[in-house]
Amino acid sequence: MTPEELSEAISACLHEAIDAGQLVLSEGQTLPEMRVERPKNRAHGDWSTNIALQLGKKVGKNPRDVAQILAERIASVDGVSGVDIAGPGFLNVVLDAAAAGVLAKNILAAGPAYGRSSKLEGKHINLEFVSANPTGPIHLGGTRWAAVGDSLARILEANGADVTREYYFNDHGTQIDRFSNSLLAKARQEPAPEDGYGGQYIEDIAQRVLREVPDALDADDPQEIFRSYGVDMMFADIKKSLHEFGVDFDVYFHENSLFESGQVEKILEQLKGSDKLYHADGAWWLRSTDYGDDKDRVVIKSDGNAAYIAGDIAYIADKRARGAHLAIYMLGADHHGYIARLKAAAAAIGDDPDAVEVMIGQMVNLVRDGEAVRMSKRAGTVVTLEDLVDAVGTDAARYSLTRFSVDSNIDIDLDLLTRRSNENPVFYVQYAHARTCAVARNAADAGVVRSDETFDAALLNTPADEELLAELGQFPSVIAESAEFREPHRVARYLERLAGAYHRWYDACRVTPKGTEDITDTHRTRLALNDAVTQVLANGLHLLGVTAPERM
Repeated sequence: MTPEELSEAISACLHEAIDAGQLVLSEGQTLPEMRVERPKNRAHGDWSTNIALQLGKKVGKNPRDVAQILAERIASVDGVSGVDIAGPGFLNVVLDAAAAGVLAKNILAAGPAYGRSSKLEGKHINLEFVSANPTGPIHLGGTRWAAVGDSLARILEANGADVTREYYFNDHGTQIDRFSNSLLAKARQEPAPEDGYGGQYIEDIAQRVLREVPDALDADDPQEIFRSYGVDMMFADIKKSLHEFGVDFDVYFHENSLFESGQVEKILEQLKGSDKLYHADGAWWLRSTDYGDDKDRVVIKSDGNAAYIAGDIAYIADKRARGAHLAIYMLGADHHGYIARLKAAAAAIGDDPDAVEVMIGQMVNLVRDGEAVRMSKRAGTVVTLEDLVDAVGTDAARYSLTRFSVDSNIDIDLDLLTRRSNENPVFYVQYAHARTCAVARNAADAGVVRSDETFDAALLNTPADEELLAELGQFPSVIAESAEFREPHRVARYLERLAGAYHRWYDACRVTPKGTEDITDTHRTRLALNDAVTQVLANGLHLLGVTAPERM
C-alpha cells in the first residue's frame, strides 16, 4: 500500500463518517487535504496523519473524538493492522507486512512511471532559466540554474505539465556593444576597453571572426561585423556547453527580436491608454509599487525611448500569447527587485500577476583544499561551467548544484566530489544503484529468479525490509512536493535517504542463499525488493539529469 493509497482510504473513511452523520461540517467549512506522513519515531507506526486536528473546529468536536470516529473505520481497511490515537488527536497507522510489501511488486509493474502523476495535466508552463548574456561563457551562477532548471522541468513534466524550456538571450543593449568592442580591440591587438570583457575566450572568438571574415578590420563598420559574428559564435559555444551538460532548450528567444519586430513599440502604444501607466516628468511610469516594488518604474523615458522594462512587458505578452498558463523566471541573486516588477508588467497588459512566478537563486562558490577557487583560465575573472565539469564531471556537478535549496548560498567542495566515498553524496547514491545491479547479477548467477507467482509480500517483514519499503513509498509524494514548491533538492535528499536505507538493508538481508542453502521464496521476494530500489533510484536520478551506473 502506497502513502497515496492509504490517504485515499482514510479520505474514504472520512466521507463515510460524514455520510453517516457522525461528522458534520459547519456552514461554510470545507474538508482539508488528506495527507499521511512518516512519523519521526517508527514506534508510532508506519504512517501518521493530523486530519483529526484539522477537522476539530470544522465539525465542532474535540479532535480526539474525531480521531476515535475515524480510527474505528480505518482499522477495518484491508492492509491496516492497527490504528492508535496519540497526543491531541494524531492518528498513527500500522500496515500489515503483506500490504506494505506489495509496494515492491507495484513499483516493478510501473517501472519508469512509478512516482509520476497527472496533477498538472493540461497546464502549460514556460520555464525560463540560465538566460545569460551572450558575452561570455556560462559562469557558476548560470551553471546552477542550468542544473536546477532542467531538473525542475523534468519534475514538472513528471507531474503531467507541458513544459517549454526557454533561454532568453539578452542581445539588445550596451553589453553587446561592450562585447563587440572587446573583440574588435583584441583583433587589432589593442588593450581591452576600460569597460570591456577579458579572458582567453575573447581572443579565441576574435580570431574565429577573422578567419570567417578575413577583411573584417577593413570594413566600413568593423564593430558591426564583430558584433554580428561574435554574438553568433558565443551563442553557439553556450549552446554546445549546455548540451554537453545535458541541458537543451525548446526555445531560444532573442531579446532583440522584440524590438526588431515592433512588439515593444506596439505594446507601449497600447499601454499609454491603460491605468497601469501614468505620465509624469515627461516620462511614462509603470505603477509597480502596487505589486510590492519599492518605486514605480519608468517604461518610456523622457526622450521617448523605451526603458529596459518595456522589453519585459512585451516578453510576458509574447509568452502568454504562445499559450503559457504560467511563466516561471529563474533569476540571479541580484534580480530580487524583479519579482514585483515582472508581476506589475503582467498586470499592465491586463493579465493575472500570479501567472508570473520568479525564483531567485543565490551564489555558488568553489572550494579546493579549503581555499576558494576564484579564477578561470578561459574567462579570466569568473569560474565557468566547463571549469566545474572538468574538475568533477557532469554527474557530480549537476547533482551537487541541485541538492541545495536555490535560496541558499552553497560551497562546492571539489575535493569531496572527486572522492569515491560515502561522504560524497553523488557517489553514495550512484553506488547504491550500482550495488542493486550487482545484487541482481549475483542472484542470476545463483539461480534466484523472481516472478509474480513466487512473490510473497508477507515475507518482507524484517525491520530492514519495513524501513526500505517505507522509503520507497514516499517517492511519489517527494516528486509532487518538489513540483509544488519548485524545489528539486527534495529529490536529491530523498535519494540519499533511500540509498542509506538500501545500504542498511543490504547488510541485514540476503538475496542469494549461503553455501548450499536452498533457494526460497524469501530470496526471490527480496530480489523483487532489490530491483524495486534499482527502479526508484534510476527514476530519481533521471529527474536530476544524473546517470544511474550499473557498475562502479
